[in-house]
Order: sequence, then C-alpha cells, then structure tokens
Amino acid sequence: MGLLTIGAFARASRLSPKALRLYDELGLLPPARVDPVTGYRHYAPEQLERARLVAWLRRLGMPLARIRRICALEPDRAAQEIRSFWARVEADTAARRDLAAFLVDHLSRKDPAMTSAGTPLEIRYAALSDTGLVREHNQDTAYAGSRLLAVADGFGGAGAPASAAAVDALKHLETDGIPAGSLLNALEDAVERASRAVRDVAGAETGTGTDGGTGTEAGTGADGGTGTDGGAEAENATWAGSGAGTTLTAMLWTGSQLALVHIGDSRAYLLRDGELFRITDDHTLVQSLVDEGRLTPEEAASSPQRSLLRRALGHRADDTPDLRLQDARPGDRYLLCSDGLTAVVPSGEIHRVLAGTPEPERAVHALVGLANESGGPDNVSCVVADVVG
Repeated sequence: MGLLTIGAFARASRLSPKALRLYDELGLLPPARVDPVTGYRHYAPEQLERARLVAWLRRLGMPLARIRRICALEPDRAAQEIRSFWARVEADTAARRDLAAFLVDHLSRKDPAMTSAGTPLEIRYAALSDTGLVREHNQDTAYAGSRLLAVADGFGGAGAPASAAAVDALKHLETDGIPAGSLLNALEDAVERASRAVRDVAGAETGTGTDGGTGTEAGTGADGGTGTDGGAEAENATWAGSGAGTTLTAMLWTGSQLALVHIGDSRAYLLRDGELFRITDDHTLVQSLVDEGRLTPEEAASSPQRSLLRRALGHRADDTPDLRLQDARPGDRYLLCSDGLTAVVPSGEIHRVLAGTPEPERAVHALVGLANESGGPDNVSCVVADVVG
C-alpha cells in the first residue's frame, strides 16, 4: 500500500485533518512525506498504529506533552506511564466527587447542623503529644476542643513554632459563629492564614511558638492540658525542599458534620461500626509512587524516602490542602495523629486500642505508649474524639 493522503489517513486513524496538522507542528505525528510544491501531507500506513494510540490517549484527556513522551517509550514502559496517569486522574476525580456531594447537599437546602432525626451531636475529646525516646525536642502540636481538632508535625530548624503557628491560626474557629453551610469556606480561609503564619516562621527561623486557647492541648511531652512547644530540631530529610514547615490535619465540627483539612503525612482515621478507615492520603513522594503503581505498599513501608513530603505548609512548599466534609454519626470515633505513631505502630494495633479503650483520654495515652514501646524514634501526637448524642 502506498502513502495515504491526509484525508484518507484522518478517516483511518479517526483523527481530524486539523488535529493531524497540529500534531505535525508539535513533532508528535509528522507525515512520512510533504509535497515540496503543494505542501500536501502524506502518511505511511505503518503510522496508523501510532496515530490511533494518540487518538485514544487524547480521549483519556492526556496532555499532548505527555502523549509525546509515551509515544517514544517501549510498550511496557508506555503502559506503566498510562497507568500512572490514570491513577492520578482517579484521585483527582475522587476529590471532586466529595466536593460535588457537598454542593448538592448545600444547594438542596439540607441542614448539615442536624442529624436526620433532628438531634444535635457533640464530641468528647482528648489530645496528647510526646517527645518520644530519641529526639531532644517536640516539634508536634496537638489540640482538641469542642469544635476544633488538630495535629501538626513541624520540621526543620523552626519546626516547633511552625506547627504551633499553624494550629494557632485555626483557633478562632472555636468561637466564631460559622453557619454549617460555610464550614469548608471558613476552614479554607483559616488554612490560608495558617500558611502565611508558617511562612513567616520559616523565613525567620527564630523564636518559639506557644499554644493557648480553650480545649485540650498537648505540646512538648505534655500529658494533656495547655502546653507549649519548645526547641528547634531539624528532622531527617522531612521536606524535599528547604526551610522549616509543618504538616496539618484538622477537623472543624458543627452538629453532624466535620470539615476536614489535610496536608502532609499526619493522618485522620474513622472508627465506625467496628471498622477502621483511613480518611486522608499521605502527601509524600513514596505514596505518589504507590498510587501510580511504581511501588507496592510493602516496598513503600521500608523505603528510606517514605518521609519526603510533596505538600506541606512552609517555605517553598506546595501548600494546597485537601478539603472535604465528613458526615458524623453517634458512636463514631476519630483519630488524628502524626507519623510518629503510624510509622512504627501497625494499623491493626491502632484499631485494637481505638476499639477497646472507651475513654478518649485513656486511648491517646495507650497510643502514645505503643509508639514509645516500638522505640519512640519520633515525636508522637494523637487526638481522639468520640461523637455522642
């Protein structure tokens, strides 16, 4: 078979002539021959396979620059890249799905301040932070109040004041009157203030922040109550950029819903009907490789780079948080914790303590104790909150 005209090749490849001209200009799908007089493009039949691949990838919504890279790869490597791209699409879609559900509820005039039975709910809570057995100073901040729950894990030379500044920036939410339908907006605004406060701390890298306000707060090795965060310890390769910063995982409560904000590798869990669910994703380099199918969860757990963050609050950091609404039910139990717990205590043990320890105060002490029994290599902070009628 001889060369195909651009029209014939467009019909065979299911690409329009206009698209073929664009892909030629980008070097993605150059014709086999261009008539020097008329400028007409002609394509070889063996180019059809590549053209069809380009068409399929465009239907996936893949950017042209990434398609060009994939077309240059061997089939196995190209398949891996497509798998990686689609894993990211699914993750982004899941986040948008949560936001869409919230907007549907809000615009349908559903009242998120009440349960379906019209009974307002409350939370019982406790917070505890501990230095651990290896580090000199505690760079974590944990806070629990009647409306706000938060854990921040600082890093870098000013990690302690960075985590304290992040939590301080949220505390006004405890007393401000916030309509139930404005929960996410209020939390997003507060996180922007937290990000600015942390950047100020990271830029100066001086001073020590303190945590005040109502509720239960844990700072440096404190057993509950109001505490302070002292010291300035540089953690090992925590942020892939430079300077000080902090993770932040926080919940803002009203009636029967919790607005969740999350950035970094601290975590939030939900214990419901005896099952434990992790409701946050780690913003780490290793987790992104797991999501893209490049590492197994087992390989990730032992990776020396498992603490490298892709997102955090701080200098030179991508500070875009995850935001979502979480419906609450009587009997739910929430855990917010720093990676000082999850890096050394298996999820099965965390589940056992949460399911078998009725009082939040005892539960946070038991979880911190497990981390220290496992060597206590890092600061560890926990907030446990029970939803009650």
